[in-house]
Amino acid sequence: MTSNDPVREFLREKGCADHIIRDGLAGLVDQWESAVQAIEDGYAFGLDDYLNDMDVRQLLDESLGVARHSDRDQFTGRIKKADHKFKGLVEIVDVSLWGTEVAEEEGWTTESNWWYFARPLEAGPELLAEIDEVTGGDAL
Repeated sequence: MTSNDPVREFLREKGCADHIIRDGLAGLVDQWESAVQAIEDGYAFGLDDYLNDMDVRQLLDESLGVARHSDRDQFTGRIKKADHKFKGLVEIVDVSLWGTEVAEEEGWTTESNWWYFARPLEAGPELLAEIDEVTGGDAL
């Protein structure tokens, strides 16, 4: 893809790191699949890392909005597969993992931005404790 790739331009305008811009939509899909695999493996990292992985899914969602149809079509199957797998590994909570204030400022909802409301069913105790602290331990 060339420098006129709308996804790379979008990522550049968002101020993303150079490697995110360089890898474009394909890189975001790869990162999301890797994050889902890490969750399936029991996610051994803390909340900051988990939120970074959920931010990848948010960037992926936003990038799909500007991507060429052919690029969207190329990755739709992989994204749906990773999303389906992810949803089987988490429970939805009623408070964003970023906190209520951030979710309200960003307009995030459990319907549109479900990844920010997703608590892994199995993960390291540090992550689960941090999530429960943010959410009050309330699943939907």
